[in-house]
Amino acid sequence: MARPWSYGTDRGAGAIWVVAFAAVVWVTGVAAIAVGGVRGARHRGDAAADMAALAAAARVAEGSGSACGRAEDIAAESGAWLSRCRVNGEVVDVSVTVRLKVPMGIGRLRVVSRARAGPVGRDGVPWRDTAR
Repeated sequence: MARPWSYGTDRGAGAIWVVAFAAVVWVTGVAAIAVGGVRGARHRGDAAADMAALAAAARVAEGSGSACGRAEDIAAESGAWLSRCRVNGEVVDVSVTVRLKVPMGIGRLRVVSRARAGPVGRDGVPWRDTAR
């Protein structure tokens, strides 16, 4: 009696393909989440650096210690760590670091963002010392 179909050598191949496809979808999903987390940390770091630089620039007249102290407070409140603060005349240059843990065994990453702030001239154009 003839069989209408036979397992032959393909027995169980469909299950292996389903498991392989599920693994690819899972790895792609976790990678997308990791990339999204890094991008979110980058945006948070950029915002923290901008706010810290503006806060420090507002306190430059009180001295560089006061300006950098305020920048450190603002960075900490934003979930970042102030890694550098330099006052050059009336211009403040800050760097902040955001730490995050990335899944899939990649570990911990540090995202560094920089910002500068200082006085502006007429019409919002940055002020420059032309007496050089």
